[in-house]
Amino acid sequence: MGRLRDRMIRAAARVLTKPRRRYQLRHPNNLANLRGVVRKGDVVLVDGEQRVSEVIKYLTQSSWSHAALYVGDELLRRFPARRETLLDQHGIEAEHMLVEATMEEGVKAVPLVKYADFNLRVCRPRGLRADDLARIVDEVFAQLGSKYDVQHVLDLGRYFFPVSLIPRRFRRKALEVGGGFTTNVICSSMIGRAYQNIGFPILPAVEPAAGAPQGWADWLRRRKTPYPALFHRQRETLITPRDFDLSPYFDVVKFDAVELRDFDYRRIRWA
Repeated sequence: MGRLRDRMIRAAARVLTKPRRRYQLRHPNNLANLRGVVRKGDVVLVDGEQRVSEVIKYLTQSSWSHAALYVGDELLRRFPARRETLLDQHGIEAEHMLVEATMEEGVKAVPLVKYADFNLRVCRPRGLRADDLARIVDEVFAQLGSKYDVQHVLDLGRYFFPVSLIPRRFRRKALEVGGGFTTNVICSSMIGRAYQNIGFPILPAVEPAAGAPQGWADWLRRRKTPYPALFHRQRETLITPRDFDLSPYFDVVKFDAVELRDFDYRRIRWA
């Protein structure tokens, strides 16, 4: 039974990760601009091309199905023994690396250029301190080599279920079905957990605290004290790529806008 289960899981994973025949790149990516703009700690959101990507986008009602953490040249800096291997494998792209978790390969470092032909969005944490960034990178690097360890066929079965039949209020939680490690290693869960562990919010529920200060004078006095509100930590397994896009604590970086500084809509020649 164990061998039969393993074969079923491998077959299901192959179907789910098969690329779609049609994929539309909405706007060509300027890779040189992207390399120049992206910073360590940025979350790169991807509009994926696989069947599982379509299910995730439907369940989360979003354009984004995948998230990866940009770590730049940190692998070269932190692991000098692997420097030559990384340069042989990726060349100059070894200075522009992402860490991601995928169903096929688990947690792995890949070059930014891997997603050059995909719809992308760069989300930048606002005001992130250098020491906290180092802790985030440490936690994500500690996950390198971890596999998407599917323990039961039902863990993958959620992606085959007719998602249109799932009531709207249950769609996000449908992503949480399955074993603990299976959901913990999902791309956005891994990154969200690393951020929340240093106290950086993604998309938490916020409620006013009792006795919150009122007026501008109280606002000035509270600037170096805790915020007058209670933040509720999200469950990592329910953090999705869309949350980084919607989060008020992450700025959206329009990397293609660098070449549009002299943009004048009045000069456009419409067909």
